[in-house]
Amino acid sequence: MTSMLEVKTIRKLSPNEKIPYDLLLLADPSVAVINTYLPSAEVYVLEKQEQIIAVYVLAKNGDTVEIKNIAVNPVWQGKGIGKLLLQDASLRARISGYRRICIGTGNSSIAQLSLYQRQGFEIAAIIRNYFTLHYAEPIYENGIQCKHMILLEKLLN
Repeated sequence: MTSMLEVKTIRKLSPNEKIPYDLLLLADPSVAVINTYLPSAEVYVLEKQEQIIAVYVLAKNGDTVEIKNIAVNPVWQGKGIGKLLLQDASLRARISGYRRICIGTGNSSIAQLSLYQRQGFEIAAIIRNYFTLHYAEPIYENGIQCKHMILLEKLLN
């Protein structure tokens, strides 16, 4: 974990900066779908040695803010960066006055479901057949077809 000390702070991507699609595509395999939520959302990045190694996207909806995408470069996975991003998103949402933060993931995303719940998110709903209806190609993770979106939420006090 000592390498985390070298990581710069998480910052909002400025409008003139290139969108890190390479990372966003790790969490969402469709550029078309990503492009539907980027215009109304804020992109936050984490850098190490002037290279973006992680990203998350926040979209506001009423009294809730949603993490639309969260991804860590595979080289940096398993080092606590996903946890750090979730904590940063929750803190930003709380400071901005939001009462709830939510995130959706696939039924086949075992590691993500575990991480989100360990960070205080609870399963709130299941959107059946979301991924089969919104994505042209089938998605498989952990030997399981990703069909349903699991929505998780956390209350921000």
